[in-house]
Amino acid sequence: MSNFYTDNADLMFTFGSLDLDEVMRLIEKDYTACKEFDTAPENLEDAKDSFRRILEVVGGIAGDRIAPRSRQVDEEGPRFENHEVAYHPLTQQNLDDLKAAGLLGVILPREYGGLNFPLTIYTMMTEMVSRADASLQNLFGLQDIAATICEFGSEEQRRKYLPLFVSGEADGSMDLTEPDSGSDLQSVRLKAAQDENGNWYLDGAKRFITNGCSKIHLVLARSEEGTTDGRGLSMFICTKTPDLVVRRIEHKLGIHGVPTCELQYNHVPAELCGMRKRGLIKYVMSLMNGARISISAQAVGIAEAAYNEARKYASERMQFKQSIDNFPPVYDMLARMKASLAASRAVLYETTRNVDLRNGYTHLSDKLETPDPEIRAKVKYYTAVTDTLTPISKALSTETANKIAYDAIQIHGGAGYMHDFDAERYFRDARITNIYEGTTQLQVVAAIGGVMARSLDKMFDDFFAAVPDGELKSILADMRKQQLAAVEYVASLKEFSKEYHSLRARNLVENETFILAGLLLLRNAQADASRMPVAERYIRDAKFDFLRNHELVMSGDFSVIRQHSEVISY
Repeated sequence: MSNFYTDNADLMFTFGSLDLDEVMRLIEKDYTACKEFDTAPENLEDAKDSFRRILEVVGGIAGDRIAPRSRQVDEEGPRFENHEVAYHPLTQQNLDDLKAAGLLGVILPREYGGLNFPLTIYTMMTEMVSRADASLQNLFGLQDIAATICEFGSEEQRRKYLPLFVSGEADGSMDLTEPDSGSDLQSVRLKAAQDENGNWYLDGAKRFITNGCSKIHLVLARSEEGTTDGRGLSMFICTKTPDLVVRRIEHKLGIHGVPTCELQYNHVPAELCGMRKRGLIKYVMSLMNGARISISAQAVGIAEAAYNEARKYASERMQFKQSIDNFPPVYDMLARMKASLAASRAVLYETTRNVDLRNGYTHLSDKLETPDPEIRAKVKYYTAVTDTLTPISKALSTETANKIAYDAIQIHGGAGYMHDFDAERYFRDARITNIYEGTTQLQVVAAIGGVMARSLDKMFDDFFAAVPDGELKSILADMRKQQLAAVEYVASLKEFSKEYHSLRARNLVENETFILAGLLLLRNAQADASRMPVAERYIRDAKFDFLRNHELVMSGDFSVIRQHSEVISY
């Protein structure tokens, strides 16, 4: 018997130390919802007890059922014939197990059959599912589609579609990317047009659509004739129909269990979701924030699996009459893997807690007949914080997962390159995480504005105040001082400022991340002294990487811009 919750001390610590009081008061309307719904908690203790039980259920399903099936799912994948896609039978069993446990509407409101859980708890579930089978998370995680309809659709659409997601009668897909648009969603060309009766129809193509064989599709399409930018795009809902053709499914490096489809829309009937012209600038941006968190959790789950596999192999593999985890080069790798994994997890769940607060205060503000300045200020603050945290979390988690998966193969040696070991699958599955739902380079673009505007400074102040003085705190304080100087320096530049700002954005975002993760790990170590070695290892390693980034930023070497073009053209 294996339970991916109870066997993960770091995840259990994270849950136990979560400050969900404010979040739950917002979600449960000061715990008045229990008067309307029997399943609603009466207080925070009741809520956390329910969450803990559900996490143990998910951990059991992930460890005992999903994980043992994952190798066969990876090897055989879904079936495609005559433009029809069928999940692998074991993938369908996995979905049936999750459905039987009532886990297909985790973050949806109770009035539509959902559990009304905070995003933070849902993210813990997706982490465990990803550890068991990363490709299955791309199906389980598509609950974000239902959440988007819930957030921006009409009440009629909510009642029509959301119960179908909860019951498992319908699944979803997010149809954004096109053959020529890639990350440049402003250039989407799939056409949405109305007939004389005001009915909408979609014509065009989409590519790289995760679960594009779904029954319900959220589609970004160009609704405004003559436009070429994001202001001409709207969001639509359509359902599976013969006019929506799956041209092919992709043959991929990893994530084999979920079909990635190329779609052709042949005058497909659709419904407008929300308001016209806001498809990209509001709805997709909101959807992408959720997607960043889902992929961050997927990456952390893969990293956890890869680290466990490496640690187990190193403890069992005998060389020169001792297990290889006794060799300094190997145990140094394992220690670095463990520290970076803990940092990714700490940043992820600090991010989700802040997203829960932003969502809670936004919903509260929207329902008030008279604007409340204090609540509006909280919405503004948490929006700025999460707009910075979500891309930071995705960049950190996904890059870390790739490094841990790479090192896991290295620890296995030649065996890790063989298909006989799961290490090579984790390596293949991790590789997509820092590409889809926005590459790491785009996460830097998304985060740099918040770094320059110092969106996280209040959070940093609170963290510094929460930990006692000591060497590690001093290291982080010095890093913060240097980061503030670097931000001020880049902001002051005139000549080549825009290009230099873009060139050094990643250095600045990485350094902001080092400070954030270090503070979180140090805070955790104050709650549990056994965690201090992890905090110390991470902070001391980060110090050297931070200094390299800082020196590059402060060099002000504009010639490097010219040198880049010369090197590329050589």
